[in-house]
Amino acid sequence: MILLLRSRTEMKLLSPGLLGTAAALALAAAPPLSFAVDQVFLNARAYTVNGAQPWAEAVAVEGDRIVYVGDNAGARALVEEATVIHDLDGQMLLPGFIDAHMHPLSGGGYARALSLDTWGTVDDWLAAVRGYVAANPGDGLLFGYGFLATTFGPDGPSRQQLDAIAADRPILIMDEGFHGAWANSAALAQLGITRDTPDPVPGFSYYRREANGEPSGYLLEGTATDAMDALGAITRPVITDGTAYVIDVLNAYGVTSVFDAGALEAANWTGAILAELEASGQMTVRIVGSHYVGDEAGVATAVEDTQAQAQELRGERYHYNTLKIMLDGTVEGRTAAMFEDYQGEPGNRGELVFSQAQVNAMVTGAAAAGLDVHLHGLGERAVRQGLDAIEAARRLHPDSGSRFTITHVQVIADADLPRFAELDVIAQSTPLWASYDHHGKQFVSADQFNRFWRFRSLQQSGARLTWGSDYPASGAGMLGMSPLVQMQIGMTRQELDDPDGPIQPDAGERLSLPVLIRGYTLDAAYQLHREADIGSIEVGKKADLVQLDRNLFDVPARELHAVRVMATWIDGEQVYRQ
Repeated sequence: MILLLRSRTEMKLLSPGLLGTAAALALAAAPPLSFAVDQVFLNARAYTVNGAQPWAEAVAVEGDRIVYVGDNAGARALVEEATVIHDLDGQMLLPGFIDAHMHPLSGGGYARALSLDTWGTVDDWLAAVRGYVAANPGDGLLFGYGFLATTFGPDGPSRQQLDAIAADRPILIMDEGFHGAWANSAALAQLGITRDTPDPVPGFSYYRREANGEPSGYLLEGTATDAMDALGAITRPVITDGTAYVIDVLNAYGVTSVFDAGALEAANWTGAILAELEASGQMTVRIVGSHYVGDEAGVATAVEDTQAQAQELRGERYHYNTLKIMLDGTVEGRTAAMFEDYQGEPGNRGELVFSQAQVNAMVTGAAAAGLDVHLHGLGERAVRQGLDAIEAARRLHPDSGSRFTITHVQVIADADLPRFAELDVIAQSTPLWASYDHHGKQFVSADQFNRFWRFRSLQQSGARLTWGSDYPASGAGMLGMSPLVQMQIGMTRQELDDPDGPIQPDAGERLSLPVLIRGYTLDAAYQLHREADIGSIEVGKKADLVQLDRNLFDVPARELHAVRVMATWIDGEQVYRQ
């Protein structure tokens, strides 16, 4: 099948929202185009993610839109002297990848900080800190991220480990999920944290203590992020420079669109930073963003604040129009909300940030206003709370156009698996996490551990799956932004460079390549409410494309990370070349 628009006039008359529909009409049978195009891609192995036409040999682009998908002969007929010809010589062409959950601005603050290897050992991390201290002399804060708290065991990291490297200079290192921090004594002193400092929210946002009551140097949830702010780790110039760098890295990995799941540290500067990047031509990704609600202070005005932000934060390539709600914490911090006690901590089942009534009010209010909702839920109790709220919203507002996503979904109860499809809830997660979480078994029951990251079960139940890096909380620094790395781990559930290493239970939760590609393209576009414009190679859609040096379907799963991104285009503009 060859899909095309018959003329430039016809293309201009159709609104962007109708182009995808128009492409599926009788235009497929139209005679050859009579006008020339700006660019053609020939001799491609184009995997379109369009069920009606899964593969194509050639693609033509006029301006920022795809106007032809078919064979070489049809594309060659559109070429004139000014047409740019890309001969892919059998290389793969895909829709631009979409990262369905990350923090591009917040992550910009860490782009040039110390990045620890999440798969490393405690000794590896101490050596990295030691090297970073030596390379950055002075008396200012030493800041980094990336350690996996579970590697330290139940007590977590300690200040004494860092004191042995630098006792008189503050050190603060965030964990891979950015829900905890590792501080030395100098940092604790600068923050004024002593044995008499009260925990803001006992059992959730708190300071882990030694037996004598002294702070151990391990800070959980709000205490961690507050420490980062108080120590001045993140500034606007750092975020602006870092965000531009993050965007460049995304383009190099073939990513053309992202969902910003919370600007967090950059929240007060988001509009100014995005406007500056767009004005300077550095906004070479699309961003759909969110208004973040993480404490009770934001509950009453959550919907109104999201609507106000949607009016204020919008540009040519960015629009912050989604409500993001934090439901719980993390398993390694023992703050994810569970149905059973954590091992060794009788009575601790984690904490829910909000009551069911509060979550219901925010979600149903968003549904009434037609706003999309993104809910952070790692523990099984939080996932259920989110599903219950969405069920209430579906019941009260059955005609709402809102789309609902529960992100992370680390542990899901059996009874809740089918509810994702039944309630049309998108399950969003990060495949890479299913490569190193074998450490998590020390905290949860055997049954819960075997219910970590139930990706294939969700897929088989009919749920729509989307993927993202959660950068900078990806667990692999900037490498975690690579969709190809994430896809490999989604297929193997093993560490990247250790084919003989442990498989994250359950091995039956490994995914197929088509499911992973779709979750990084068309289904991710659906989550962003942009499937009419992006997510597949179809006539009328935006010319967001990525060229790979090999056909992924011909590459063994354990070699996907070695496939090279050769070029990336957004709106037909090339923003990266190998």
